[in-house]
Amino acid sequence: MKERKADTTRMERLALLTEAWAALASTLDLSEGLRRVCRILTRRLGDWCVVDLLREPGRLDRVSVVHRTPEVLPPGRYEGRLPPVPEDAVGPLPRVLRGAGPLLLTDIPPPSQAVNPLHARQLELFHQLEARSAIVSPLRARREVLGALTVSRTDPCHPFTEEDVPLVEDLVRGLAIQVDNARLHQETQHIAERFQRALLPALPEIGHLQMAARYAPSRTTAQVGGDWYDCFVLPKGDTVLVIGDVTGHDLQAAVAMSALRHMLRGIAVDRQEPPGDVLRRLDMANHTLYQNATATCIYALIKGEEQGPWWLEHASAGHLPPLLTTREGDTRYLEGGGGGLLLGMNPELPRPTGRDPLPAHSTLLLFTDGLIERHGESLSHGQTRLRQHTAALARAPLDVFCDELVGGLVTDGTDDIALLALRPTP
Repeated sequence: MKERKADTTRMERLALLTEAWAALASTLDLSEGLRRVCRILTRRLGDWCVVDLLREPGRLDRVSVVHRTPEVLPPGRYEGRLPPVPEDAVGPLPRVLRGAGPLLLTDIPPPSQAVNPLHARQLELFHQLEARSAIVSPLRARREVLGALTVSRTDPCHPFTEEDVPLVEDLVRGLAIQVDNARLHQETQHIAERFQRALLPALPEIGHLQMAARYAPSRTTAQVGGDWYDCFVLPKGDTVLVIGDVTGHDLQAAVAMSALRHMLRGIAVDRQEPPGDVLRRLDMANHTLYQNATATCIYALIKGEEQGPWWLEHASAGHLPPLLTTREGDTRYLEGGGGGLLLGMNPELPRPTGRDPLPAHSTLLLFTDGLIERHGESLSHGQTRLRQHTAALARAPLDVFCDELVGGLVTDGTDDIALLALRPTP
């Protein structure tokens, strides 16, 4: 019987470890993943659970506080910035964050006996949530302490004992590896996003043309991508709008994107030809210098005096067409520039130029496919949804227009998004 009970206990421990690790791995949001872990621990091991993370030197954040009875916790009361970790490392949490642990606490003093601000915050939490015993364990990976997990029981008749410490230690060891991986992913993603944004230009200030642009990186990858936009004024006075997407999602795609953007600028300024001719020259240069790079692109010119009327001349290399939304909310895709082949496919192919009027106070939107594509849905559905959104935002300020599109249309965030909006205003 004892053997069978021991086997059952081992299976239960293994099931708890597996469920907790899977909960953290189930989301790319580290804070949400840790909350999921805490919910499991409050169902299976303790009455409440806390995770504190060291974000940077000198900064400690309480990212998750979960109680078996959610009504006990006022929303957001216990989470947030904590006092710095003291050098003398007095108190269970400071000791663990300085490398000790895991620590079993069965005799918890009152807050009045705190010896430093961090110790005081910990004892206040124990007092307010009626802790009778607790285990505080370091989240340690690659010989670095990343934070601490505290799990507590409130029943004095069923406290934690020394037998529970190895289970929590095993649990936290696996969690720490995943926390470390998640932090590395977030840091890499942040670096990639900063690099990507550094490649994108500032928009020119043109009195009668309001402009706004947005770039949103993929939330599921930590790599740079090939989405880009551009806007500049030619010597003759025409305003150039460009949007494009290089095939691929890696450093090579970002390099190709940067090269295409600068080649296009040089060709456009030097030749000042119709958009179809400029795209054909760009395709020839791309085919010569970057034979394996393919990309979609729209090259467009805004023509007209300050008081109007205005015209859009545009050509496309396999890119989704621009969307025009009038002030009254009428919408239509401008197909006149032709879909055409992607850049890098056939540089000898002539590319047509479309010409469309731009009414005053209308909004012209150029965008990449990440704005409308959804898994398992046809592209036409996404285009219809975009038209509905722009119609509803026809009179919104241009910055609000762009923010609402990104916030209202993007769901899974699996692809980068670039968009460029322009509104002629006399």
